[in-house]
Amino acid sequence: MSAERVALGRRLFFEPRLSVTAGYSCASCHEPARAFSDARPRAIGARGDPLPHNALALVNVAYNISFGWSTRGVRTLEAQMQQPLLNEHPVELGLRGRERAVCAMLAADPAYAAAFAAAFAGEPGPEVSFDHLVKAIAAFERTLLSGDSPFDRYVFGGEHQALDPEAKRGMALFFSARVGCAGCHSGINFAGNWRDARGATGDASFAHNGTGARAMRVPTLRNIALTAPYMHDGRFATLDQVLAHYSGLGERAARGLVLDRRLPHAPLSAAERAELAAFLESLTDESFTGRFAVAAAHGPQ
Repeated sequence: MSAERVALGRRLFFEPRLSVTAGYSCASCHEPARAFSDARPRAIGARGDPLPHNALALVNVAYNISFGWSTRGVRTLEAQMQQPLLNEHPVELGLRGRERAVCAMLAADPAYAAAFAAAFAGEPGPEVSFDHLVKAIAAFERTLLSGDSPFDRYVFGGEHQALDPEAKRGMALFFSARVGCAGCHSGINFAGNWRDARGATGDASFAHNGTGARAMRVPTLRNIALTAPYMHDGRFATLDQVLAHYSGLGERAARGLVLDRRLPHAPLSAAERAELAAFLESLTDESFTGRFAVAAAHGPQ
């Protein structure tokens, strides 16, 4: 990590010339205003091909122990980057076979050439390379840190008025054994990441969500109010629909029909769903999206 690499990675993240159509960038699927997600049920590649899953929000990805909805073995942002850049079935950005041409294009741009030189001075090989491009974008993504929501101000800042009474009741429900939300959405990121005494545990990042799909990543709930639609396939348009889904799982659990013990244990009343929604909305960090608004508006600088 360095200031120079982060600045270069920020430019590359918003650079449409990295795509096969020269009109699509990382930010096309990861918009700052939506906590670096998009508004589609499933993401769309540069050529319009639908992708298998909803675009994951890039919130606090520096703390992830693995990446992707269903790929347990991808352990670094650099490794994850290979998928959107090089995938062919379906095409996302579509750089496979064009890596050298893209690097030559960037090297011919004086501003980019200087930025790569500053970011990777002293490293062996050419300064403008595909490996350096990947490392720079990953460095920028590691700065996408969110921790100034009303929840954070209440719990860590001691601002007792940061949460209203409804959100506080929702917080109690969220962490209760009866409802069980925190059984999957745990830790500082409200996600599947956690570490036990033996170190990183990849399986903890994945669980069944009751949709009939195979085990999928348990995504972060930070800034969740900005990242609709929800679930790996974007099937739910609103938080209330998500909570109604899990309430139905609670009803099944009461009859002994839910197999994954981490799923909700009890049905939710309409009032409880409203309280949980109020708590989830308190995880919105407006300063997080605001920090990147200029880059989103102006593209590569």
